[in-house]
Amino acid sequence: MFLPPLCFSAPENVASVSVVTQNTSSLTLKWDKVNGISTYKLQYEVNGAPVTKDINAAAGETFVQHVVSGLTDGTEYNFTLFTVLYGVSSSGFSFSAEYQLTMSLFHLFSAPGNVESVSVVTQNTSSLTLRWDKVNSISTYKLEYEVNGAPVSEDINDATGETFVQHVVSGLTDGTQYSFTLFTVLNGVSSSGFSFSAATVPPSIFAHCSYWGSGYSALIKWDQPVGVWTTGELTINGKTVTLNPDENQLIVDGLQPAKTYKVSVNSKLETEADPLKSELFIFFCSTDNRGVIGGSVFGVLLIVVLICVIVFLIKFLSFCEAEVDHFALVSFCGVSFSASSQSLAPAGTNQTQKAATLPENRGKNRFTNILPYDWSRVKLNTPTPNNILDYINANYLPGYSSSKEYIACQGPLPNTVGDFWRMVWEQKVKRIVMVTNCVEAGRTKCEQYWPEDRSPCAHGNLIVSKMSEERESNWVLREFKVKHMKDSEERTVKHFHFTAWPDHGVPQGTEVLIRFRGLVRKHIESEGSKAPTVVHCSAGVGRTGTIIALDVLLQQLQQERAVGINSFVYKMRQHRSHMVQTESQYVFLHQCIMDSLQPPGVQEENVYENGDLMYVNATALRQLR
Repeated sequence: MFLPPLCFSAPENVASVSVVTQNTSSLTLKWDKVNGISTYKLQYEVNGAPVTKDINAAAGETFVQHVVSGLTDGTEYNFTLFTVLYGVSSSGFSFSAEYQLTMSLFHLFSAPGNVESVSVVTQNTSSLTLRWDKVNSISTYKLEYEVNGAPVSEDINDATGETFVQHVVSGLTDGTQYSFTLFTVLNGVSSSGFSFSAATVPPSIFAHCSYWGSGYSALIKWDQPVGVWTTGELTINGKTVTLNPDENQLIVDGLQPAKTYKVSVNSKLETEADPLKSELFIFFCSTDNRGVIGGSVFGVLLIVVLICVIVFLIKFLSFCEAEVDHFALVSFCGVSFSASSQSLAPAGTNQTQKAATLPENRGKNRFTNILPYDWSRVKLNTPTPNNILDYINANYLPGYSSSKEYIACQGPLPNTVGDFWRMVWEQKVKRIVMVTNCVEAGRTKCEQYWPEDRSPCAHGNLIVSKMSEERESNWVLREFKVKHMKDSEERTVKHFHFTAWPDHGVPQGTEVLIRFRGLVRKHIESEGSKAPTVVHCSAGVGRTGTIIALDVLLQQLQQERAVGINSFVYKMRQHRSHMVQTESQYVFLHQCIMDSLQPPGVQEENVYENGDLMYVNATALRQLR
């Protein structure tokens, strides 16, 4: 009996393939069966060699699941999946037919591998520069860590063409160890993550000394730095003493009277690796000379001589106060001020200014000799790994109750106005104190960085508008609105502009500057923000230093009924060079403190001119230093 042959049409292709799981060396694939067919074939290549896998699915399931192993991490594979149907012939006419239909190619990715190690290239008190080798030339990574308990995730895309990636992590707290996890990312697929830890440099310690033990000892005191440190070291006279973070002073014995010793101090942070150390702070400590004269046979005679000298000075100073010869007063009564001012000249000058002297940053400095110290400079937030865009000629300055109460900076240049407003925005500044005019004696001292009228000006992502302006005889008060274009956030910035202060000189009277300082202080206390106050003149050191010192010293006078003018100017110069730049400004600062003790309206008027200075109340001024 003759039977016609049974024929099967080519089977359909699978509709889709999904990746169920994946790791660095395998993929688990899944697809629905085609019309219940259980036989399939998978083709792909590994390291250039073709691979064919015959797959027979388990009966009773509506899907097929297959593990592809032996893959290389971070590698792209091309697979082709076939549905296979075998034909059946009669016993008399034998043939077989395999009909197959190739589906469109689809691409799958295994998870990329982790980086092998991460090194810390540079570190300071607020940032870390990390570096690692690329994984199979992959340029996309993700870094996760926490800052003050809040999770931070940074997407890193390196397009430099280098074989490594260098990334700056900023906005950190000094003296803190951070735990990081770095992921390699390929086409949206992340590696399992490489975990490591790194720490920021602990904060610097600023110390000073006082007489102790008749010159055979010294009392060393320091301000508690803001940040974390586990221990510290102080070296004097070849002897190293360990500092305790819970203390702020110690007594060093074994010294000699009437001598000057070089002292160095730094903080340390113990980490899993080697301890991190802050930059050395170096100062000089002079011991008391009473140990020399005490016990000496000539002690009595010397005391008699000293008494005679004191009597002579008292009479001479009385003469100075009564004398009206202007130039004679400068020559004789001002001698101690000159010596005191000149003694401040070397303060802070041994500190580095590397960022300011980089070729790409030199054009951002108004003066070649007024450069910010590296350790205290204000850094702009920047995503670039080489810190080129983080520079501005500005330093943090301490106040009476905060180590970063002010930012002292130069007057903006045409090419740094945008950087200036970036700093104001990033530091959340609420007020700017300007103690220069834009043009003085025909010379540009500061670029006008605000709009003349109510038309807004754009500076990068920031739009600055002038909301109000109130002019007085010696100052101008303005209010600016600053808006960020990306998120439309708006902030208000108050502008205090003192207009009656000549460059390198002093105002003609103390009362007007004391009143101006009062306006600024009132705004600081009423606004209540912890953000720093930006203060600038032209160079950002002379007039800037004088108004900052006046504000701090008047607070100290109010709280303690005593002031340390010389010591605070010394402290400022450790943060930024040339603060209170000229002798006339130094003397004027003393006079402001004296006049602030007078009842309102009693202050001396017009006793100062830019070239000639009259030293008033010389004896009392000396007692205040």
